[in-house]
Amino acid sequence: MAFPLTLLLAGAAALSPAPKLPPIPPVHPMTLRSGGQVAPERAALRLAHVDLAIEALPARRALSGRAVLTLDARAATPRIIIDLDDALTVSAVAIGGTALPKAAWRQGGGQIVIDRPLSTGQRAAIDIRYAGQPRVAKRAPWDDGFVWSEWQGKPWFGTTAQLTGCDLWWPCLDFPAGEPATADLHFTVPAGLSAPANGVLRGIDRLPDGRTTWNWHSGSVNPYALTISVGPYREISGTYRSRYGNVIPLHFWHLVGKDAPAAKLFDEFAPTLDFFEQVIGPYPFADQKVGVVETPYLGMEHQTINAYGNGYKPAPEGFDWLFQHEFSHEWFGNQMTAADWDDFWLHESFAAYMQPLYAKWREGDARYIAMMLVQRDRIAAKVPVVSGVPRTAREMEGKAGPGTDVYFKGAWMLHTLRHLIGDRAFFAATRRLVYGRPDPKPGNFQPRFATTRDLEIAAAQESRRDLGWFFDTYLRRGTLPDLIETRDGDRLALRWKVPGDGPFPLPVEVEVDGVVRTVPMADGSATIILPADAHVVIDPMARLLRRSIAVERMQAPIAPPNVATP
Repeated sequence: MAFPLTLLLAGAAALSPAPKLPPIPPVHPMTLRSGGQVAPERAALRLAHVDLAIEALPARRALSGRAVLTLDARAATPRIIIDLDDALTVSAVAIGGTALPKAAWRQGGGQIVIDRPLSTGQRAAIDIRYAGQPRVAKRAPWDDGFVWSEWQGKPWFGTTAQLTGCDLWWPCLDFPAGEPATADLHFTVPAGLSAPANGVLRGIDRLPDGRTTWNWHSGSVNPYALTISVGPYREISGTYRSRYGNVIPLHFWHLVGKDAPAAKLFDEFAPTLDFFEQVIGPYPFADQKVGVVETPYLGMEHQTINAYGNGYKPAPEGFDWLFQHEFSHEWFGNQMTAADWDDFWLHESFAAYMQPLYAKWREGDARYIAMMLVQRDRIAAKVPVVSGVPRTAREMEGKAGPGTDVYFKGAWMLHTLRHLIGDRAFFAATRRLVYGRPDPKPGNFQPRFATTRDLEIAAAQESRRDLGWFFDTYLRRGTLPDLIETRDGDRLALRWKVPGDGPFPLPVEVEVDGVVRTVPMADGSATIILPADAHVVIDPMARLLRRSIAVERMQAPIAPPNVATP
């Protein structure tokens, strides 16, 4: 998810009274499922291109659509299975321009099943006509669907689909590898409304009755990152000359009447972009745009058209955390996409860590440490961040999943890793993870899938050391390593206690009477000699992610006081 519920709930414009609608069928478990173990006949398919033509009907809270999916079969498959919520009714299916009889396809259980085999290497264009009332999100973006709202009496609405998946509003392959290699989007909206979307605007068709059709073209994009955002928008635009020499278009669609705060947020685009290009690498979608749109929900990392609903709130850090967080996903999530939801921490931990790093870049170590300490208090450390088996998006967020640890525990692990291997190795490894190469430049890389193992390999290459013990302890174990301290006269004994009792040679900084030394901890323990009356501070700069009894006490539920019975 773009950010955890524990951070903040943003208010949106009040919804207008909903019209009385016919009942929507109960959501099928297959629709709720995004990713996880994928059946071979579905995994055999890849989406080379999607052409979506959708008319939004806000008065009815409905849509009417046509989707043409160009599919490639990587292996032979006896039938074609497309994901689509049962709330949207399919009226016709065609292949290669030939309409199929109703007996050749069926809809139900959150899927469209087409009884046509594909051989290895075969390409097929599937044309699907559908319409209906998409599910309404109750508290987006922590659940998914359409968010219907209004601004100054005009419709204002948008979509989120991260946990439930793309099949809430378009026929798709609802797993990470199902992302389309390219997409054409045609959104028809009522008069007076705009429909900014992913990619590059190819033109706006103005219809005789005042409606407009917005035509967009996007490159490879996560299935859940395709989006509809419609409202009475004004646009701020500009350009940014990159430190790599190319010119990047900047666009912000904001609500009418919010010109002044929107202009201030737009001023953050260039310095934030410069930070990422300096410390990570070139903006991945420079041939399309940096795009942001104001939405009636908090936000989401919709590629090249990030959703923003933070209300332009001022912050002591001096920058808008929501804008910066979503923008970081252009690198961590959109350019580099987790190959499976089990590796979802690669999106969110890096995005969470980029905020204190940006603060450090702007203001120095004090702000960085202050922000890291806030994140530290939110680490639960009960469930492993990485399980080693395929997981759905909801399994990552559910009670048995790591939850917000994919943000904060992962961010603190990255903080500790950076201090362990040094800035050069850390950022070089990050660059390899994001771009798949050490020397990214505009035009020499493509969006890619990555795994936790890819980061481990990159970190080992750049640091020239085996770090398996580090990643195993922090990612594949639930509880945190505990640093046991024993003081006896002039001796201080330190010992790492880790889940599974494996090796954990993580060095420890110790401050003795104001002088800091690094204790190697080669076998996971060490004893140092010091004056018996010395004042000792362990890890004085908070570089280590380790158990904290103080944090555990703070997080523990408060028992109600005992009440005497008369």
